[in-house]
Amino acid sequence: MRVTAGSEDATPGKPRRRNSRAAARVAVIGAGAWGTTLANLLANSGAWVRLWAREPDVARSFSEYGQNALFLQGVSLNRERLSVSNSLTESLEAAEIVVWVCPVQHSAGLLAAAAPCIPGDAVVVSASKGIEIATLRRMDEMFADALPPAETGPFCVLSGPSFAREVCDGVPTAVAVASRDRDACMWVQSLFQTDRFRVYTTPDVIGVELGGALKNVIALAAGVAAGLELGHNAVAALMTRGLAEISRLGVTMGAHPATFAGLAGMGDLVLTCTGGLSRNRTVGQRLGRGESMEEITGSTRTVAEGVATVVAVHELAGRLGVEMPVSEEVYRIVAQGADPLEALHRLMTREPKPEHPHASERTGASRS
Repeated sequence: MRVTAGSEDATPGKPRRRNSRAAARVAVIGAGAWGTTLANLLANSGAWVRLWAREPDVARSFSEYGQNALFLQGVSLNRERLSVSNSLTESLEAAEIVVWVCPVQHSAGLLAAAAPCIPGDAVVVSASKGIEIATLRRMDEMFADALPPAETGPFCVLSGPSFAREVCDGVPTAVAVASRDRDACMWVQSLFQTDRFRVYTTPDVIGVELGGALKNVIALAAGVAAGLELGHNAVAALMTRGLAEISRLGVTMGAHPATFAGLAGMGDLVLTCTGGLSRNRTVGQRLGRGESMEEITGSTRTVAEGVATVVAVHELAGRLGVEMPVSEEVYRIVAQGADPLEALHRLMTREPKPEHPHASERTGASRS
C-alpha cells in the first residue's frame, strides 16, 4: 500500500493542490552529477529539496563541505533548502514531485523499494536515459508496472542537451519536459524554468524517452570515428544517419516524428556526439583507439548508458523489423568485440539506396 501526503485533499486518484515553486517539496532520487545538479537548481529556485544518495560518502561530503565531491566536485550546493540522505523513506516523505535520476539498468530494484514510499499523488519526473536490457522497457513503462494506476500521480520525462557541469556553471540550456497530463507538464515546466534553464513542453513521452536513450548509441559511434581520426565528414554522416534510424524506431514505437528534430532528439544528439564532456563519446573514442570494453569499464565509476542501451536497441530493432545499421555496428563493437575499421567498411559498402525512400520522385522537382 502506497502512502499519501499529509494534506487533506491528497488522496489516490484526486490531484493534489500543487504548491508554487517557493513552497514545493521535491525528492530527487539519485545523487550522481545530473541528479545533484537538478536538485541544486530546484533548491536555488526556492523549492525544498531532499536528495537521496546511495553512497554514504555523498551524504558525508555534503554534510561536511556542502559539495558532492564524489560526482560533482567543486560545485557549492544550497545547504539552506537542500538536504542529502541515504534513506529512501526520509527522502520521499510528503514529496509533491519525485525526480528520478538513477541509471536505468539499476532502476527496477530500486523502484521496487521506493514505490511504497512515493506519495500516491506525487508527480514523477524521470531524468534517466536508457532502455532496460532485461525487459526492453522504457522508464515510463517501468513506473507504470511498479506503481498501481489507481494510486499514481502524473508521469513526466525531462530530457535534452544538458551537461551537468555546464548547467551548474549557469550556461544557457534548453530542455524538454513531456507528459500526457498537460497540467502536470506545465507545473513541472514552471518549477524547473530559470533565466538560464529554459524548459519546453510536449505530450510525446515515448519520443522524448527514446530520443534521450538512443542518442547515446550514436554518440558511441561518433566517438569511435573520432578515436579512429576519421575527420568531421564521418562524424557528420554518422550523426545524420543515426538520427534517421532513431526516428525510424521511434515512429514505429508510437512517437511523433517531429520530436526527433527537437531538443530531445537532434539537440541531445548533437551535444552527446560532439561535446567533450560526453561519457558515451569518450567510451567510443577509447574503443576507436583500440581499448577493449573490459579495460574501459574497469577504469571508471561513471555510467555510459549507451553501452547497455545498444544491447536493448539491437533486440528492439530485430523484434520490430526496423533497419538500424549504425546501431547494429555499434552493438557488434561493444557487445561482440568487432573491429571498428571492419564495422566502418560494412557501413560504407552497404547497397546504395535513396536517402528518403518514401519521398515522392517528384518532390521538389519541376518538369519543363
